[in-house]
Amino acid sequence: MEQSNGPIQQPLHAASADPAFVPGLTGVVAPPADAPEPGDAPRDTVADEAADGAAPDGVDEDAAPAAVPADGPVFEAADRRGRIVADAGGVRLSYDEEACEFHWDEIAAVESEKARFGKRFTVTVHTPDRRWYPIELIAPDRGHIAGWETELDAVLDAYFDETS
Repeated sequence: MEQSNGPIQQPLHAASADPAFVPGLTGVVAPPADAPEPGDAPRDTVADEAADGAAPDGVDEDAAPAAVPADGPVFEAADRRGRIVADAGGVRLSYDEEACEFHWDEIAAVESEKARFGKRFTVTVHTPDRRWYPIELIAPDRGHIAGWETELDAVLDAYFDETS
């Protein structure tokens, strides 16, 4: 009798068992009964108040625009094709002409990994809906990777709340 020496693999929960696993296959949620019809043009109070010169409700005219605080830690790493920026606003990844942005409340985990040999540094952003977004950068030298890991850890310690 033959036995397998390989690892025991658990069955995957995927689209074959749950069609809701594939984005776009689930039905559209009906709008509430009091929602306006598509042909009705709702009054844009913010635009009307801006045209009148008044501040929209809940907006303080004297307050500074909402911006990322400059005093907190910021992680930024880039190579010729990719870029990673992590600050108080969240994590932004860009590679060639593709880009994505994650606010801290949209992130389940951030994982960093350096190659055993070579100058590759990989950062993976995991979301609560079991998706992950990796980006791989090539550092100018191996010393940069250690600095990048330290800076990224400082930003994660400052802004990432693991309890959410």
